[in-house]
Amino acid sequence: MKKTVKTLSSVAAFLVAGLSALRFFRARSAAGATLVGPKLLAGALSPLLSLAGTISAIVGALVNAPGSIVAGMFGALVSADYVRQTLAPHREFERAFGADWESRLAPSVAKRRPQQRWRTRQRWHPILPKAPEPRWTRDRPFWTVPETDRPLLCDIWQPPEEIAPSGLAFIYFHGSGWHFLDKDVGTRPMFRHLSAQGHVIMDVAYRLCPEAEWRGMLGDVKRAVAWMKINAADYGVDPARIVLGGGSAGGHLALLAAYTADDAALTPVDVMGMDLAVRGVVSWYGPTDMRVYYEHAGPIFSQMVAEGDARTEETLEDKIFQAMGFNMPQPAHWPAGMTIQEAMMRALFGGTPEERPDAYRQASPVTHVDADCPPTLLLQGEHDSIVSAEAVRTLAERLRAVDVPVVHVEYPQAAHAFDLVLPQISPSAQAALYEADRFLAVLT
Repeated sequence: MKKTVKTLSSVAAFLVAGLSALRFFRARSAAGATLVGPKLLAGALSPLLSLAGTISAIVGALVNAPGSIVAGMFGALVSADYVRQTLAPHREFERAFGADWESRLAPSVAKRRPQQRWRTRQRWHPILPKAPEPRWTRDRPFWTVPETDRPLLCDIWQPPEEIAPSGLAFIYFHGSGWHFLDKDVGTRPMFRHLSAQGHVIMDVAYRLCPEAEWRGMLGDVKRAVAWMKINAADYGVDPARIVLGGGSAGGHLALLAAYTADDAALTPVDVMGMDLAVRGVVSWYGPTDMRVYYEHAGPIFSQMVAEGDARTEETLEDKIFQAMGFNMPQPAHWPAGMTIQEAMMRALFGGTPEERPDAYRQASPVTHVDADCPPTLLLQGEHDSIVSAEAVRTLAERLRAVDVPVVHVEYPQAAHAFDLVLPQISPSAQAALYEADRFLAVLT
């Protein structure tokens, strides 16, 4: 019996140690990208890993298993330190909005706002509290593509009946790599929480490559803004209090639309002349400089080669995409033999940065920074192998240089899509939602 306990404690301790050690791993190649999924899972489970490591070490001490003690304590301490750094307080809101920003919140908003970055029902019960049931309308058309008569759809999340509306609308654009996925992927916990704060959420399914390139996608974002402003009264929304947000490619498009609201060269004819200005914008790890994005993501995507036709069998490249959250085969429109990086960017921009420098510059939010940009919240992972954390820092610095309020929060050792894995318990996912909640409260 003692031998069995000793074996089990050793297995548990070394498993905890291995998962916890992924905190220090940064993917720099296509092969390394296969560990991004486990790294994201380890980050989300870090509180439980810390507890499991402690228990394994204690059991190891009782059964005289030195390896279990060392491995268990290593895993416990590393995971506990990850939680500590992720939840560490900062003064970004004071820096952006002034030392008295909280005193200026509306009483109803201040009352509902969470007081902890890692929300709990009880101090030792780390589960996101269940929010009241929102009113959820799915697949509401907001525009029709003229060439195909295909309606573009959105989901509308309205506050529960018992919650007073805040008057703010949050329009969200999903992560996609500009080629994949759809609305309503991994965002329900966030939308339930924000709707319980009184906000209206518009979850948008914009067009993707090859149906649209970057200008077409940006046009869909601006059409969503126009639709919400036209229909604001129906949802109890103040047209002057519309905030954009999105993850990854959706974050890029949200930033670009927010910074080019009155740019005629980047606005579709059908919404030209309309008020497309927004109250603020939130980016979860959205690319801010497309040339830097091309170079930073290169070690991952330039080592994978497109095969040309959509496949039914699963390859190593498919598994890599799944590890990063893209759970589908390569698009059939990618030319065979071309690297995936080049295929993606050709579909989006028509070429590489060297071939289409003006397109990459125009599509970069950092290019459009000026004093008229709206308040911005930037949420970024330090170990993001897809979007450069340094480029996000540069955007924050340029916004501050022209006195635009910006809150920049970088989560230590977090990878791309850190908010989408087990958000009910993940410290980084909940901390990011806490920051978004505070940001929307300021703009309400």
